[in-house]
Amino acid sequence: MTKQKILITGGAGFIGSHVVRLFVNNYSEYEIYNLDKLTYAGNLENLKDVESKSNYHFVKGDIVDAGFVNTLFAEHDFDGVIHLAAESHVDRSIESPMDFVMTNVVGTVNLLNAAKHSWKKTAAGKRFYHVSTDEVYGSLHEGGFFLETTPYDPQSPYSASKAGSDHFVRAYRNTYKLPVVISNCSNNYGPNQFPEKLIPLFINNIRNKKPLPVYGKGENVRDWLYVIDHARAIDVVYHKGKEGETYNIGGFNEWKNIDLIKVICRAMDKKLGRAIGESEQLITYVTDRAGHDLRYAIDANKIMNELGWKPSLQFEEGIEKTIDWYLANQQWLDDVTSGNYLRYYESMYANR
Repeated sequence: MTKQKILITGGAGFIGSHVVRLFVNNYSEYEIYNLDKLTYAGNLENLKDVESKSNYHFVKGDIVDAGFVNTLFAEHDFDGVIHLAAESHVDRSIESPMDFVMTNVVGTVNLLNAAKHSWKKTAAGKRFYHVSTDEVYGSLHEGGFFLETTPYDPQSPYSASKAGSDHFVRAYRNTYKLPVVISNCSNNYGPNQFPEKLIPLFINNIRNKKPLPVYGKGENVRDWLYVIDHARAIDVVYHKGKEGETYNIGGFNEWKNIDLIKVICRAMDKKLGRAIGESEQLITYVTDRAGHDLRYAIDANKIMNELGWKPSLQFEEGIEKTIDWYLANQQWLDDVTSGNYLRYYESMYANR
């Protein structure tokens, strides 16, 4: 396999760390550069097991800083970009939409400009892979699935910012012939997820007997994919995806939020030795958030049929693995919720 230098943005985050680990471990001939700003969701403790590998390199920086991004490309002459860095929490986007515009739109355009300049002599063998979300498609009601051809209809500042970045990526292919590929994925779950997201939040709250806040009546439906299966899909799309194409990645695992929460409650009761039903008493219904999409569901047949990828776990098995990981890594969870994880960068990298 040809030696490559690959830039993975947001590689210290939840999904990004699993992608970095997979590429570092599976492709020893590649040089993997993990670029992360290390905001609240970027945690280098996620990558302790690969940080000493010779083909792994960490770079702290902000994709919103165009000068920094241009210099980074000039120094390293990357062959590929896997762009995951993003602000991704809907509630935060409602409070601070400009943060999402800057990171998700301006940051993406900075990377596109740097790649365009770096690859101006030849784009042969290069690839700019933009990782996006199913939320750009808006909301489904009963029946139907999001296809790669579904019109965009974003309902929150977060999904609007991701939709904007998707459009810029396609525009750079059409205008500048930049070799791009895009994927849009459903909700991820699994190890190392920052506990503002539903599943780790509820695992942590159940462990500490805190309330479980459920929006509205908990009727919102999401399609869930185990994060390691998403990393496998990214690997496949990066290496085998057709230039200019979009691939939807989903788990074919639709759950109403309230049903999902009850599955977690029952599993936690068993694992913590509590009476079955005890944790369900912690469920607290709260006012629904603005612009809350009713249902997301991905049709992943294109990536399955064309590239041979498929999810390895169904939700019941995946949630067992996920709960077991959080219970076995309570120090990680405590460090994240307390902010102590932020010190890891200082101890490991600040003096290098």
